[in-house]
Amino acid sequence: MGEKGRGWNLGLAGLLTPVTIWLGLFFLIPLLLILAYSFGTSGVYGGITLGFNPGNYLKVFDPLYLQIIGRTFFIAALTTLLCLALGYPLAYFIVFKGYRRRNLLILLVMVPFWTSLLIRAYSWVVILSGNGIANKFLQFIGVTDEPLTLIFTPEAVLMGMVYSYLPFMILPLYASLEKFDTRLKEAAKDLGASRWQTFWRVTFPLSMPGVIAGSILVFIPSAGEFVIPQLLGGSRTVMTGTLIQTQFGAARDWAFGSALSVMLAVLLLAAILFYVRRVGTDKLEGM
Repeated sequence: MGEKGRGWNLGLAGLLTPVTIWLGLFFLIPLLLILAYSFGTSGVYGGITLGFNPGNYLKVFDPLYLQIIGRTFFIAALTTLLCLALGYPLAYFIVFKGYRRRNLLILLVMVPFWTSLLIRAYSWVVILSGNGIANKFLQFIGVTDEPLTLIFTPEAVLMGMVYSYLPFMILPLYASLEKFDTRLKEAAKDLGASRWQTFWRVTFPLSMPGVIAGSILVFIPSAGEFVIPQLLGGSRTVMTGTLIQTQFGAARDWAFGSALSVMLAVLLLAAILFYVRRVGTDKLEGM
């Protein structure tokens, strides 16, 4: 029994070693480099000098940067809520109504992944621009005589984010609802519960693992997004991801960009832990 146990441990170690090396090389080491850079000093023409300079973190608390961080979390939270409001009914329909076409509907949900995020973001530029499809349609039906300012607004950023990350909400919800035992709904109906009571007291609580997983999958990339805000928000809707990209690019302030990256990661981790604690860790058992 002891030899078998040692053999099993060696086999498990052999399986985990490649994963550990991969995560160490491409996740842990870059993260440690960013952490080290965040305490460095940026050169005038780029580059960085390592050291201990906490001023990079103090700079984050400038009212301008705090406003950008607050805007980022607000848009990310609103994106998550809208994706949940739109994705839950669709996932519910696919599971309980689209029996024969379930695979086709899931395939249609995944179709946007076949196209680059950059191309999908540019498609919204074409739709929302002054001479775009949306303005042409509004003028055609007589809503307005002149082109409206639809692009370079927070609403445009929100539309692009919801469109891009909606599948990340639908797929976990579908996986959670697919495991649902329909006999529970029948039992609730036999006990006199209405459709809404059955949904809120039976279906929705049992689908919480999918809600949690989908919310995390949408919220995290939304908070770090920089392509969509840059194309659809412009200088009017700067988000933290765009600010970080600017520090590593045009501004060449790698130290401050690293500090912003670390702060964003810490705030995201804190927000996720708070969310999970509020919902209840017992809901994660089905994930």
